[in-house]
Amino acid sequence: MVKIKPAFGIYVHWPFCARKCPYCDFNSHVQDTINHDQWLKAYLSELRYYANNMPDRVVTSVFFGGGTPSLMKPQVIGEILTEIDRLWNCSEDLEITAEANPSSSETPLFQDFRQAGINRLSVGVQSFNDQALHFLGRLHNAADARQAIETAAKFFDRLSFDLIYALPDQTPANWRSELSEALKLAVDHVSLYQLTIEPGTAFHKDRIAAANEDIGGALFEITQELLDQAGMPAYEISNHARKSQECRHNLVYWRGQDYLGIGPGAHGRLTRDDNTDMIQNVREPGKWLELARSKGLGQQKRTPLTSEERRNEIILMSLRLSEGLSSEHYRRLTNSDLALSLDQSRLQALENEGFITFQDNILKAAPAGRQRLNAVISHLLS
Repeated sequence: MVKIKPAFGIYVHWPFCARKCPYCDFNSHVQDTINHDQWLKAYLSELRYYANNMPDRVVTSVFFGGGTPSLMKPQVIGEILTEIDRLWNCSEDLEITAEANPSSSETPLFQDFRQAGINRLSVGVQSFNDQALHFLGRLHNAADARQAIETAAKFFDRLSFDLIYALPDQTPANWRSELSEALKLAVDHVSLYQLTIEPGTAFHKDRIAAANEDIGGALFEITQELLDQAGMPAYEISNHARKSQECRHNLVYWRGQDYLGIGPGAHGRLTRDDNTDMIQNVREPGKWLELARSKGLGQQKRTPLTSEERRNEIILMSLRLSEGLSSEHYRRLTNSDLALSLDQSRLQALENEGFITFQDNILKAAPAGRQRLNAVISHLLS
């Protein structure tokens, strides 16, 4: 059984991009001019608010996400990290991740981000195929992507990149070839996501069709096979890493631990006396900026989760992990018994079908269940 250490993460959301990708449903916006000084003051104000209310936490990870955080001025990142270090105790092995794009305008700044304090970079490659990149609306080409990975590897010992697969008309043979070539550039971590068509995106409006379930399943199996061979097995449904190189910040989410969300649209989870609050910030960047600057907090709502909501969230997230959910960890998070929290008839039915295992007090999705995880979780928790 995996020994889970106490962890507390801080997520900082930068909502701006150079272009809105047609598949993206994140809180990202294109804006011609950005006052970085104003945004820095707003971030610092929100950090100080939470530090005044919960100064006793030990920060184990910081994650700059977006949007495109590599469009932030490196000195803004540096000052945010300096303030976090001033406000809280930080772990000696603090993981500090930033997302970046492989565009020619951002790659030269990688060294500056390392000097600002970033020690792990996640590059949004999405594909090393020019045709696929054009379809996905990316601003870089395959050569830019390769150059970005090679440049980033000079400055970051820990390096990840994202790929999107299951594109329209993508065949198993094509994906096997593309992924094999991509893995020649992999360092210690790769995130691989099947294309999903989300409501409100340009792809949804244009009625782009995702890969059918059979093709998607075949591509998923190829992904597992090649990443296992490369020494980067899945530790989460879409994330693969060499041993000890998992993204520790994202594990905070998946393990149901506490984290702060700073910036527009950011979410957080904070627990006191076995009660966990769900925190959600104002989504619109301008409104959040004004609130954070004038009142010190851009929060939209803070709501206590019911015991059922907390149970559902922990199980939903944990079953994405290859380690699953131990009864010990569940009790630590909720002060309740995992077995008693589950509908035994539904659990038994899923075990009989080979979708779920509950052995040695650890609840896991079996390989067949990982292929249809959303349906499995929906049945277990309904």
